[in-house]
Amino acid sequence: MSEQLSLDRQTDGVSCIHHRNMKVLNKEELLAAEGVLRKHFPKSLKVYGFLFGINRNKPTTLEVVVDSWPDFKVIICRPDPKNKKALEFMKKVTYYSMDEEILRKMLTEENAIDWSTYFLIGGFDFSHASMLKEVSSDIEVNNRGYTLTHLMYLPDTSHLLSPEVDSELESRISSLNLSHVDLVNKTWKFGGNEKGYRNITNLISNFPSCCITDSQGQPMSWILVYDYCALGLLYTLPEHRGKGYAKVLISAMAKRLHAEGFPVYCFIEEENAVSYKLFKNMGFIEDPSYRAAWFEFNC
Repeated sequence: MSEQLSLDRQTDGVSCIHHRNMKVLNKEELLAAEGVLRKHFPKSLKVYGFLFGINRNKPTTLEVVVDSWPDFKVIICRPDPKNKKALEFMKKVTYYSMDEEILRKMLTEENAIDWSTYFLIGGFDFSHASMLKEVSSDIEVNNRGYTLTHLMYLPDTSHLLSPEVDSELESRISSLNLSHVDLVNKTWKFGGNEKGYRNITNLISNFPSCCITDSQGQPMSWILVYDYCALGLLYTLPEHRGKGYAKVLISAMAKRLHAEGFPVYCFIEEENAVSYKLFKNMGFIEDPSYRAAWFEFNC
């Protein structure tokens, strides 16, 4: 009853009708949607990555909604209000849209996202930035541009430039485990706190990771995979830099992900010229007309 009351307060009668057209996808539909998104690479990669994880039983705090089914034009991943664990993670929204007007309608009339608290829209097409600013300003919600990125991807491993790895180094390549969470969290640009610790624990427990260890078996360099299946958190301890470890990790991880059917891609911040050059030199490509952005709201 209270849920119905809150819906009536938030929307007029017309919007309620639209709201019912919006659909939360079930297991079978999520699998079908994954297939549709594959046809829209690279722009759909982030939403595809989330669905890829969900469809392979990775733990998630998201629900996925579309404007209509089966021929959707907009697909949104958002925190699942029924999932208690969603509160433990940063409130994040991701979408892929083939029609900006339908997207605008979902954001304004159909309660597709909860505008009442802080959240982040991550990895969206930067061409939608002015619409998002306009929509949020109309309802007096402040926003802040967080970062602008290149979306780099590897269509197949034939493009991959692999460094030579001797057997001694080969023997020191392994996966991260939960005893490494502190180290990774401490060195992560967006970590260093309890939420970062929870996030990294989730990633190491449920997604592929790769590291190079020292003679004591401690990681010196590592790379993880986010819950949307993008490569990330690439880091080498300062005293071990300049030895080509990052190339070895990217190459090992790209081959492993490709073999396991994962998409192979990453987001690189515009100002990070070193990483951009590294991934480009290793064979990753991008759609030059496309940039992905992150915006915060109610910040």
